[in-house]
Order: sequence, then C-alpha cells, then structure tokens
Amino acid sequence: MAERILIIEDETKISDFLRRGLAYEGYKVEITNDGETGLKAALDNVPDLVILDVMLPGLDGLEVARRLRSGGETPILMLTAKDTVSDKVKGFESGADDYLVKPFAFEELLARVRALLRRNKPVDQTTYRFADLALDTKTREVSRAGRKIDLTTKEFDLLHFFIMHPRQVLSRELIYDRIWGYDFGGESNILEVYIRYLRSKLEAEGEARLIQTVRGVGYALREE
Repeated sequence: MAERILIIEDETKISDFLRRGLAYEGYKVEITNDGETGLKAALDNVPDLVILDVMLPGLDGLEVARRLRSGGETPILMLTAKDTVSDKVKGFESGADDYLVKPFAFEELLARVRALLRRNKPVDQTTYRFADLALDTKTREVSRAGRKIDLTTKEFDLLHFFIMHPRQVLSRELIYDRIWGYDFGGESNILEVYIRYLRSKLEAEGEARLIQTVRGVGYALREE
C-alpha cells in the first residue's frame, strides 16, 4: 500500500514540484497551503509523513509541528528558507524530525523522506501493547490481560491499524481506505459492524471499552 505524505506548503511552485516528484516515486500525496488546514488534514487522516514549511499564513509551521507532536508520532520534515543554527534549534524543539533548507535538490529531499519513513517503521517489533491489550503481528495472536481473543482476518487488520495509532482519532474515510482499500462513500455500515464485532470480543468478560466513538468523525483507541 502506498505511503501517504501530507505537504503543508503555501508556495504553489514548490508544492507542485514535490507532488509530481513524490507521486512519481509511488507515494500518495496530499497538499494543503496553510497551517490550519494542514493541521486539520494531518489530525483527521494521519499521514505517514508530513512535509511542513515554516513560513505559512495563519498558523506557522513551528506551531503546527508542536500541535502535531503533542497528538502523535507522525514524522515531520520541516522546510525553511532560514539556515541559522537558532532557526534549526527552534525547528527541532517544535517537534520536527528533520530540517531541509530551501533551495534544495529533490534527490536530497527524497533521501530524507525515505530515511524518516524507514525510521518510523519498527524493525524487530512484532508485539504491540495498549493498556491490557496485546497484539502480535507475527503470530497474529491477540490477548487482553492474558485472555486470548480469536479474531477474523479483517478484525485483526482493523485492530492492528488502531493499535499502530493509539489515542489518535481515525476518520471513517481513512479506515475504509486503509482496511478495505477504498471509500464506501458513506453508503455502507460495514465499519460499524466490524467495530461492534471487535468490541464484543474485546469486552467479552466485562473489560473497559478501548475503541471509542468520536461522534461525527470516526474512532480512537484510547482508555475512557
């Protein structure tokens, strides 16, 4: 599945240049041109990587990075025309993972994108934990406080997606895209059905709810 990159950049020439180059490399690219819209897109759709300009209308890139970092671990590559040490320090302190000064060669940006995406992938980890829930991607076993839980393939994939993005609100559209590969356009309740299946199995012995409904948006794996 293509990795998703969100570009938050108000200079059209740069964003178009990046979109063409990254799309050619096989990435799925979304573009926003101001801080507020970009922040909302990142929180609603949880991309695999954010390319973020510092100088943006409205909410600047440093503040966008701070808010993104407070809500998740999405890698952030910051773009800026400033190359002083103090500017770089501000960028890293705001939550950026890497820093690229304009003008830059596309090959260098691509190398940094690949490095950040690679860094964000757990190499040896097969077991993920949240609260008393454990999920092993190698054996495809799931347990809660030691109680084994049998899941179908699609139930496992859905729970795996949640546990990879703990505490983040995942929109219905994003879940459809990642788990079923397309958007049902709001005409199907298949997601609600699978959420109900998962909850019934995860809460079979009266355990607290972990998959929370976020009204009007989607769902989140978080404790009540």
